[in-house]
Amino acid sequence: MIKVIVSRKAAITSRVCLLTLSAADGSALPSWTPGAHIDLILANDMIRQYSLCGKLGKDTYQVAVQLEAEGRGGSKYIHEFLQEGAELTISEPRNHFPLVEGNSPCVLFAAGIGITPFLPMIEQCQGHNRNFILHYAVARADDSLLSDEYAALKNVILHDKAIKQERLNIALALAAVPPEAHVYVCGPGSFINDVLALAADAGIAGNRLHREFFTAEPIDHSNDGSFEVEITSTGQIIQVGENDTILNALEDEGLFIPVSCEEGVCGTCVTRLLGGEADHKDVFLTDEEKAHMDQIAVCCSRAKSARLVLDL
Repeated sequence: MIKVIVSRKAAITSRVCLLTLSAADGSALPSWTPGAHIDLILANDMIRQYSLCGKLGKDTYQVAVQLEAEGRGGSKYIHEFLQEGAELTISEPRNHFPLVEGNSPCVLFAAGIGITPFLPMIEQCQGHNRNFILHYAVARADDSLLSDEYAALKNVILHDKAIKQERLNIALALAAVPPEAHVYVCGPGSFINDVLALAADAGIAGNRLHREFFTAEPIDHSNDGSFEVEITSTGQIIQVGENDTILNALEDEGLFIPVSCEEGVCGTCVTRLLGGEADHKDVFLTDEEKAHMDQIAVCCSRAKSARLVLDL
């Protein structure tokens, strides 16, 4: 973990503030690549993940935080209580949403605060003369987080929902995707799901689709039942009740798994699965990864079989 100072806090829209973070000891912060995120450890041990959205190669990190009135309290704390000069603990950058290596064209779909991981991706594409196009959907133009430089680019298209003729037609945009291009999408869960579904309808292969969820839709637990997990290293059998999670059941037995979001978004708790059939409820693993049945997000996913065997 890294100690940082909030060296600057600035409002960039009515609902979004930009935090600039510097190493508390003045040292260089670890390098990162576009698509990476960090964990912020806030008051009362709240852990929240935010995409790095600043310029590459700088001595500071930048994250944009949107105030979520119906959120879990992290954004409210940052907006209302976190001050410049405050010290925070953060994780090193992790990247589960990188651009595919090579020079394949990139088609980027962003909605709302989902623009943040794409800002450094634009910089990287420009620096490597890599073809890209960005479709950026916002509720109104004032919500845009694009710099004047990026907003002026011909291959950056702002779709203002408030203006009918400017609204994003996802199917039409996908129809123009080159056959060798990769598609990247980030934003609200419903937006991501719409893009992925329409991309599948358009015949775009799953290995060319990449998505980053910031939050998970409410999980349906109505059919949850109890099951067992087996710990490979010891043979221990642990009961998981219908109202419990694998994560909590493990912790009750003194087995602690790294965890962050606790809602199946970040992938921190993903554990190797050696046996049994998982009931995947996360949004981190792809459909293909879920079908392999060789890993599971223990914070939220469960079992369809009577027992799961975990590589612990």
